[in-house]
Amino acid sequence: MNLTDKVVAVTGAGQGIGRAIAETLAAAGAQLALIDVNAATLAAAAQACSAHGRQARYYLANVADEAAVTQAFTQIASDFGRLDGLVNNAGILRDARLLKVKDGALVGTMTLAQWQAVIDVNLTGVFLCGREAAAAMQRFGNGGVIVNLSSVSRHGNAGQSNYSAAKAGVAAMSVVWAQELGRYGIRVGTIAPGFTRTEILAGMKPEVLQQALAPVPLKRLGEPEEIAHAVRFIFENDFFTGRCIDLDGGLRV
Repeated sequence: MNLTDKVVAVTGAGQGIGRAIAETLAAAGAQLALIDVNAATLAAAAQACSAHGRQARYYLANVADEAAVTQAFTQIASDFGRLDGLVNNAGILRDARLLKVKDGALVGTMTLAQWQAVIDVNLTGVFLCGREAAAAMQRFGNGGVIVNLSSVSRHGNAGQSNYSAAKAGVAAMSVVWAQELGRYGIRVGTIAPGFTRTEILAGMKPEVLQQALAPVPLKRLGEPEEIAHAVRFIFENDFFTGRCIDLDGGLRV
């Protein structure tokens, strides 16, 4: 896909990886529909994309809310008159061990609220946005591209029952969509980042971060722009579909 004047929606676009993706696609010529729950960061991201000379609009929506997602994509279709791509980037963390045991006694568990919050945003949100975007692309008849953000944690990571389950689901769902949507000219790809320099990791204690990076062969964090570069590759390579790019510096959790 030549990204010039194509319309791409990006969820979780207000900061971190989502904002880097939006700016990278804007620099490649795309028009952006930015989706997030934070108005201030969304406005700043839209301004940054507009600085590349591209149109950028933003939409406040919780991706786990079906009505809000449907309304957002209806408005995007109306505002731009087309939809050519979606990057499902929005995600949250609510880490906890399944069981917390101290001195042989059970003192806590992962709560249903922690489980459900992550599943709602990281898996159901991908489903809802993907469904609405695919429907719009089919209706406009121009094909398109959906890129879903999974994670190296999809292989299983202690303390992340919820996150690992959601990200494994995203990877599997992407394969299904590639099989189902190819007939409409819609390609679907997945990117599974490892530890990446974002606001979430900024609050991590240095000694904890150092320990986390120990098994990474490249011995550093990934940069949001490196994830964004892979997203652009999937958009621009018309023979890419149904596959996952592990972008983790060689880490295997």
